[in-house]
Amino acid sequence: MLATAATAQTEYRYHVIDGDTVRYTYTPIQIDSSLLQPQRKGFLHRVVDYFGQSAEDHTFDKKIDLTFAGGPSYSKTTKLGLGVLAAGLYRLDRTDSITPPSDLSIYANVTTSGFYSFGVTGNTIFRHAVRKIDYDVSFVSAPRDSWGLGYTAGRHNPKSDYVEQRYAIRGRFLQRLFANTYAGAILNFEHTRGRKFKPESLAYLEGQHESYTATGFGLLVEYDSRDFIPNPARGLYLSVQEVWFPRGLGNCEKSLNRLTFRANAYLRLWKGGLAAFDLQGEFNSEGTPWPMLARLGGTERMRGYYEGQYTDNNLLTAQVELRQHIWRRIGCAVWGGAGNIFSEDEPFSWRKTLPNYGIGLRWELKKRVNVRMDYGFGRSTSGFLLSINEAF
Repeated sequence: MLATAATAQTEYRYHVIDGDTVRYTYTPIQIDSSLLQPQRKGFLHRVVDYFGQSAEDHTFDKKIDLTFAGGPSYSKTTKLGLGVLAAGLYRLDRTDSITPPSDLSIYANVTTSGFYSFGVTGNTIFRHAVRKIDYDVSFVSAPRDSWGLGYTAGRHNPKSDYVEQRYAIRGRFLQRLFANTYAGAILNFEHTRGRKFKPESLAYLEGQHESYTATGFGLLVEYDSRDFIPNPARGLYLSVQEVWFPRGLGNCEKSLNRLTFRANAYLRLWKGGLAAFDLQGEFNSEGTPWPMLARLGGTERMRGYYEGQYTDNNLLTAQVELRQHIWRRIGCAVWGGAGNIFSEDEPFSWRKTLPNYGIGLRWELKKRVNVRMDYGFGRSTSGFLLSINEAF
């Protein structure tokens, strides 16, 4: 290595000490300066380094630790597409090592079916978790299928298509009352417009308008001992919230209300193994218009069902998921669950309970922030979905 990195030429030098002459040799070494320059890494090497560093916790030395990712996406609802994502973690007080970091996700997606969406979602946690703010802002334009309202319609009606455009803003402010217990206020805004209805789709609306706007205010109480909201490893989460939608703040024919509750628990089983439990309910008042009704399916509950095939006033779902870390940043999950929709016209019935199960792959994009790839199965249905953060 020295022969290729340096050049040398022997010189003779003399030194006189107390009248004696000392002859010695001196060999200066000249280093090739080009070898001291940092070597430029290849593109793939830089990509590996980028995502390798993204899994480290930099929230104490950066204002916001942001990672960008993008690539193809596919789901049964939206078909093949291209999505981009920015996921960030940050701390309002970087001297506070006890409080979990806040999180932020910005996403955009466009697909071959004509679907496109943009959104921002996140949780901001103040020092020692005395206050919390979470928010979700989204715009979606999507070709959609409709089967009508209620279990019977979703099970037996032929599907018809239309285009749905939805703007939604949701914000919640919570103040801690005592250990892990919070109370707060909610702001909801929803505007949904249906376009290009086929004759069957219009019939499925049962005389309702094609467009609705509603603004709601609410209260909530929750208990939250989760260690990290996007991907809990331990703790308990219980939430009850009530939102009122006054008639004067939209174009609904009457004032409406929506009650929701949620219960989650997380239990370590063995090294890298975790069991997660989820129970959710949504109850809307009679007369709630079609875009504001509870929809079974989606990326969080009853995965694999087309979101909106089963739509009604009330919804109950339950699921249990086993999550297992496999190697480095890779993990997997399996789950099983069930769901039911009902109303005054079609009361709750056990025989109408729909099954759900599936399997998923996890890849850690940032420290404990996972990209989630799930394939879910249900009654006469199945579907693939790609999302960020755990389902619950």
